[in-house]
Amino acid sequence: MSVLLAIDSSTDKLAVALSGPADLSLFEGVGGAQASARLLPEIHGLLSEQGLKLADLDAIAFARGPGAFTGLRTACAVAQGLALGAGKPVLSLDSLMLVAEDARQQSPDLRGPIWVAMDARMDEIYAASYEYRDGQWQTLQAPALYAPAALVGRWGRPAAVAGSALTVFAAHFETPARAWPQEASRARALAALAQAAYERGELLDAAEAQPLYVRDKVAFTTAERLAMGARA
Repeated sequence: MSVLLAIDSSTDKLAVALSGPADLSLFEGVGGAQASARLLPEIHGLLSEQGLKLADLDAIAFARGPGAFTGLRTACAVAQGLALGAGKPVLSLDSLMLVAEDARQQSPDLRGPIWVAMDARMDEIYAASYEYRDGQWQTLQAPALYAPAALVGRWGRPAAVAGSALTVFAAHFETPARAWPQEASRARALAALAQAAYERGELLDAAEAQPLYVRDKVAFTTAERLAMGARA
């Protein structure tokens, strides 16, 4: 059994999963601005819980994005630093695919394509389309950034959608036949994707770890914020 550590701070929730020789340890808690301070203590807590050290790991996985700019950098930097120090490879995971995997775990009968749509703030959405085939996820539409109207035009009338945008942008969407607006366990989905990536041999040298950014602009200017306030 592989021993894998997986971390994700791409949203306002921090998720850590440790797949040990005989157990699976999970942590989920408040992330966002607290992620950088909480991540290392939570990692060491899970390792201690199972009596493991970094040297016992086979690989360290991280959610590369898309997602919050600072959160992506935090997860990547921590994974890279730990992997370099311990001489371990890394696994780079699609953070939107985590949401698709969580939906599949909630509904094991899920068949056909599923869109993931996550609130990206600034009135935009991170979205991608996947399908679970032959025991693994296939990417149908790579992660990208959309305005709500553009996403509706892109996906038409999807049968299955998961993600926070279903709630945040409810006024823009028709209710799909199957919907998962809430995640059951992001950490458990993280562990599953890390294990699948490891079994496929998707190991990278730690120096190759990079976040995935799909947005160049990460904040409104002062003038833009003032204009938005004037329109409100």
